[in-house]
Amino acid sequence: MREHPAIVFRDGPTGRRAGLMAGSDVWEIVRSLRDAKRHEPELTDNARIELVATNSGMTAGQIRSAIDYYLAYPDEIDQLVRDADAAEEAALDAWERRRALLS
Repeated sequence: MREHPAIVFRDGPTGRRAGLMAGSDVWEIVRSLRDAKRHEPELTDNARIELVATNSGMTAGQIRSAIDYYLAYPDEIDQLVRDADAAEEAALDAWERRRALLS
């Protein structure tokens, strides 16, 4: 993809996903940036990018490439984040029900 040379596309059970050539899917990075903003609101944008880069083992440049892709295709990435959030919530609910039943 000429506009986003660091981005590749991966097929999987959830369909085709944009990801960094040598890194995470874009939706995972966006989700991490949002989590960092929620938990560390005092950080500057650059500090938040550095935090996510450090915690993920990627470079700040890779995080910025994911941000650039997100800015071009926010609906696509936001939907993947919503899907992941829903799956996580469903798994947690099932675990809590199981624990309540068996405890």
